[in-house]
Amino acid sequence: MILKDEDFLRLAKLIKAKYGLDLYEKKYLVESRLKNYVLDCGFDDFGEYFETVYADRSGIEMTNIISRLTTNYTYFMRESEHFKHFTGQFLPAAEKVKLNRELCIWSAGCSYGNEPYNLAMFMEEYFGIRHRQWDSRILATDISFNALRMAKRGVFPEQALQELPALWKEKYFVRNSNGTYQVTDAVRNNVVFKYHNLMEPISFKKQFDLIVCRNVMIYFDEQTKKDLIDRFYNATVPGGYLYIGHAENAPKGIKYETVQPAVLRKPLKGG
Repeated sequence: MILKDEDFLRLAKLIKAKYGLDLYEKKYLVESRLKNYVLDCGFDDFGEYFETVYADRSGIEMTNIISRLTTNYTYFMRESEHFKHFTGQFLPAAEKVKLNRELCIWSAGCSYGNEPYNLAMFMEEYFGIRHRQWDSRILATDISFNALRMAKRGVFPEQALQELPALWKEKYFVRNSNGTYQVTDAVRNNVVFKYHNLMEPISFKKQFDLIVCRNVMIYFDEQTKKDLIDRFYNATVPGGYLYIGHAENAPKGIKYETVQPAVLRKPLKGG
């Protein structure tokens, strides 16, 4: 089964416009990752399958495509420098200035939930018994319904936990009979999972003290990245932070200040 140029270009154009993903140079990737799925859906032609996708007003089948085209590769303690900043600088500063004891943190593009759960664990370690006095639930969003469904369950293979301290494995997980590990209810209750397309306006009620969007913008072109970071900036409190992936470069002309690699901050007097 061959992916025709006209079918590929139509799909790439739609995905670029609606989801920001630049696939124009990745025809082989699209064909190889979707071929078996299209056959499993009962189609023997990409064009016929895509017509079904375009007619699906729920958008669910399109997000199924996105899930297969983007690599949800994630594990606990990924890019640990961010967690060092989180516990060494972000949380101590927040504890001094956040007199209402409310933290607004957003994991944007959360995939299977490793990242927001990891942040919740670090908060528990930092605050200890004081954590009960804080409203610190983390918002975690993604465009993949499948990833969100799995993230809410909080079940992970043992290899995903390899970088965690041994004590955390016992403290924050319950081992299942099949050898997988489930995040404890206490940690899961501190994360709220929701669907959100990063190409859409950010309309959450409150601004964020920290936005974490790591290894998501690698799929975007420069203008799409800049537009998204501008939206993040407007959704960040003055003095708040944005963490991006270490493999990602912040576009030129953004308003955030770089305080260390992959850690950006909105100036206290920022608009």
